[in-house]
Amino acid sequence: MSNLPANPESMQEMPPHGTMTMAEFLENDLEGYEYVKGELVPMAAAAIIHGEIGSNVHLILGMFVQEQKLGRLYIAETTFQLGDRVVKPDIAFVSTERLSEDKLKGYTNAPDLAIEIVSPTDKHYDVTEKALAYLKAGTRLVWVIEPIMKTVMIYRSEADSTLLNYEDTLTGEDVVPGFSCPVAELFE
Repeated sequence: MSNLPANPESMQEMPPHGTMTMAEFLENDLEGYEYVKGELVPMAAAAIIHGEIGSNVHLILGMFVQEQKLGRLYIAETTFQLGDRVVKPDIAFVSTERLSEDKLKGYTNAPDLAIEIVSPTDKHYDVTEKALAYLKAGTRLVWVIEPIMKTVMIYRSEADSTLLNYEDTLTGEDVVPGFSCPVAELFE
């Protein structure tokens, strides 16, 4: 008995080495990769702590967004185009007025709020560069959650960022109005 799928055409092809166009990337729906300036960038496998924090954020923020009818949250499989990048934020918020009518494709613009959870293999430089790429593309607020230090770096612009620690309160500011929760709850 073979372990191959019944329909070999349904198997995802391995990504080619080298460069590809953004259109080729979007057409091929390559799981486990983001697209940055013509290059495929592999996404690290998520550790347990990454999944736990992501679940906490999605539950806490998602319930608030749903109750207040502010828009929608999206998980890491949803793509967003940021100029010469196609990224998959760990969690993204898009306000009601900016929701896409075409549900069969990824977003062609940036989310209102992008949330990235730092993985053990992430480099500080790359995470910061990605946060700034979100802002440059129109994201109004970026949260970078650091699991080991139990902190959240809030980016509002290239010149405006704030580090929250375990004892602080995280708010949605004017992007997710009325939302707040203790930073500690993200790590429980």
